[in-house]
Amino acid sequence: MKEILGKCPVCGEKLVVTRLECPQCGTAIEGKFELCKFCYLSKEQRDFLALFIRSRGNIREMEKVLGLSYPTIRNKLDNLIATLEYKAEETSKIDKKE
Repeated sequence: MKEILGKCPVCGEKLVVTRLECPQCGTAIEGKFELCKFCYLSKEQRDFLALFIRSRGNIREMEKVLGLSYPTIRNKLDNLIATLEYKAEETSKIDKKE
């Protein structure tokens, strides 16, 4: 099965799902459905996020695996946060709770 696209390959706008179908019984549901935030990430961003989770957020470990510097990893993380449309204030509140 092919991976779902989150953005239009022509204009770059967010796509919507208009049909869902059960491969087992064939039941189909039609309408307009939003994809989750993570579906709009590029493959590179999803791979980066998967590594971030596997390394339990340890940027030093990510440096070793990716062969990139701390600032580069941090920039990629900041880009990911911005793409997911989280605001800096929201992430700093999380940091303060820990």
